[in-house]
Amino acid sequence: MLTLESVYQAAFALKNVIRKTDMIRAPRMFPDKEIYLKTENLQITGSFKVRGAYYKMSRLTAEQKKKGVVACSAGNHAQGVALAASHQNIDALICIPEGAPISKVEATKNYGARVELVKGVYDDAYLRALEIEKETGKVMIHPFNDDDVMAGQGTIGLEILDQLPDVDAVIVPVGGGGLISGLAYTLKALKPEVKIYGVQASGAASMYKSRLSHKIETLEKVSTISDGIAVKEPGDLTFSYTEKYVDEIATVTDDEVACAILDLMEKQKLVAEGAGAVSVAAAMFNKFDLEGKKVCCLVSGGNIDVTILSRVINRALLREGRYADITVALPDKPGQLVAVASIIAQQGANVTGVYHERGGSDTDLKSCTLRVTIETRDFAHVADIKKALIDKGYNIVSELV
Repeated sequence: MLTLESVYQAAFALKNVIRKTDMIRAPRMFPDKEIYLKTENLQITGSFKVRGAYYKMSRLTAEQKKKGVVACSAGNHAQGVALAASHQNIDALICIPEGAPISKVEATKNYGARVELVKGVYDDAYLRALEIEKETGKVMIHPFNDDDVMAGQGTIGLEILDQLPDVDAVIVPVGGGGLISGLAYTLKALKPEVKIYGVQASGAASMYKSRLSHKIETLEKVSTISDGIAVKEPGDLTFSYTEKYVDEIATVTDDEVACAILDLMEKQKLVAEGAGAVSVAAAMFNKFDLEGKKVCCLVSGGNIDVTILSRVINRALLREGRYADITVALPDKPGQLVAVASIIAQQGANVTGVYHERGGSDTDLKSCTLRVTIETRDFAHVADIKKALIDKGYNIVSELV
């Protein structure tokens, strides 16, 4: 069973392995609220997952360690298991969904583990890991549905209470539920009045839906940029702990997560992956009642795939009205491009792209279209630019804001 004693034992086992991550106040992001960030994105391996993985493996017998371990993961648990295995001289084989970010796959290999890519999502990788466990006798290191793993994650709760003893609420990312189970159990045992809020991606809301129906729900599919919490079904243990110790669970959209990632980068100089940023997104978009509360948002990981980072940033810029794509119909004669650019410049916007097309199917034969991509301050700024163009007689054919 998960006990406070096991959490303290985990903290002792981890004291020379992990770093005690900083607790940072975020006044630029939340000027009207007292919100702090627990920066597990700065943990070794870039995620909290090493805590549970290392503690679980430290409790294996000599015979179990000799046989080795097998695990399944979208990337962060894989890296935690790989690092823990290398520290303890244990052979590790990790099953990873083939769609996982390449950076996470390579990082896992670099920590010394062997990797098997599996078609499908996390749950498919899990089934393959079970097959390997049965075939080889290797010990399965489950990413969330294990009391020792949860005890390891619960050590974050000890750090939160040490760094922010008067905390009123903690917002926690939720995938399979191992993190929030260990954290909620620990915090509620030591400070029963603290509120524990969980957050899932709306495209992978298995725990959220399970809470609503009070029974474990299995999703047919998951789709989210928060790949670290894209789990079709919560564990039976984690569901039980979540039902008992978590006060509320909400969901956030991918657009909201993108905005959180961008704000963390711009205003806090922190890189977070989607799964790590859902807690911040929940605070930004008022998913919980935080009025008058001292709040800790757990930023659980920073291993974002750099190949999608630019797309995430562009999505966030669109969501905040800081990027616009406007198409204007105009006469096909000299000077029109300069005229449009001058109007935009006078409004204080920055042109980043121009596409000119003559004789489109939707325009007069003597007209052309000009698509302009611009950087803007906000939606009000975009509206001012559109009004200025219309006032000068230009017809806006389409816009993307």
